[in-house]
Amino acid sequence: MQLGMIGLGRMGGNIARRLMNNGHEVAVYDVNPASVDALAAEHAVPTHSLEGLTQALTAPRAVWVMLPAGHITESTIETLAGILESGDTIIDGGNSFYKDDIRRAKALLEKGIHYVDVGTSGGVWGVERGYCMMIGGEKAVVDHLDPIFATLAPGLGTIERTPKFGGDSRAEHGYIHAGPPGAGHFVKMVHNGIEYGLMQAYAEGFDILRGKKSESLPEDERFTLDLADTAEVWRRGSVISSWLLDLTAMALAESPELEEFTGKVDDSGEGRWTINAAIEEAVPAEVLTAALFARFRSRIDHSFGDKLLSAMRNKFGGHIEGHSTAPVVNG
Repeated sequence: MQLGMIGLGRMGGNIARRLMNNGHEVAVYDVNPASVDALAAEHAVPTHSLEGLTQALTAPRAVWVMLPAGHITESTIETLAGILESGDTIIDGGNSFYKDDIRRAKALLEKGIHYVDVGTSGGVWGVERGYCMMIGGEKAVVDHLDPIFATLAPGLGTIERTPKFGGDSRAEHGYIHAGPPGAGHFVKMVHNGIEYGLMQAYAEGFDILRGKKSESLPEDERFTLDLADTAEVWRRGSVISSWLLDLTAMALAESPELEEFTGKVDDSGEGRWTINAAIEEAVPAEVLTAALFARFRSRIDHSFGDKLLSAMRNKFGGHIEGHSTAPVVNG
């Protein structure tokens, strides 16, 4: 299938690569010509403007925007709306606010242009592992794009199937049609809110383990525990095993004291949006709220647990400390 990709950063470039590696034709554009040239060397169709990108595609076109949420995505979609034709589709695969998706879909539909929002999780590992996708949009349009999503998804892999699972078969392969426009990013938003809570739990637990050697404790109650070994053993057969724990184990094995991290933890904005949604729905979300506030606190006073949070963010998303773009970056 043919696709246009706008934005060739950590996620966009690898999405293009995964598609090309599996036989799809991808035309690419980025404001950085070097990024376009790099993908062109891997057999992407290079373009150097939004107009050039649309001209490189055959109608009905599908154009995937993989840019930071906010003004840059908004302006890019507005420009595309003036270039594309009725029957074409714009896909926003970033971390846009779901209410913006609803507004955009209505406006684009007046021009006959379809809009699909794709909450995309997989970080810098997605080109190899595949991407978990939560998709919002018209059913017929999502079904038409299924070859793209099926290629990007992880597939069944080695994960044990859920007994008697009777839902959408695509879910077992790592992607779902969540609902109408906005539904995909809403599900991804809550996903990222949960991510905050999981990461905070690991960070606090390892901080407690590390603190057991404190001289403030009675001498016979002090333990100098190997955190890398603990993370490694928890990965194997434990009920708290997860990919986040896998990345934690990697980070601790590489740097037991995490000296290269200050512990200043940024937030992508989706945690904030999740808490706002909980308030709108009158749903108590104590853990997720506390996890978000802990990130705010980390910018004033840093702990070892905060360093571990930073290390996890760097491992799964390539997030670098001190480069806050809240509330607009991909998580």
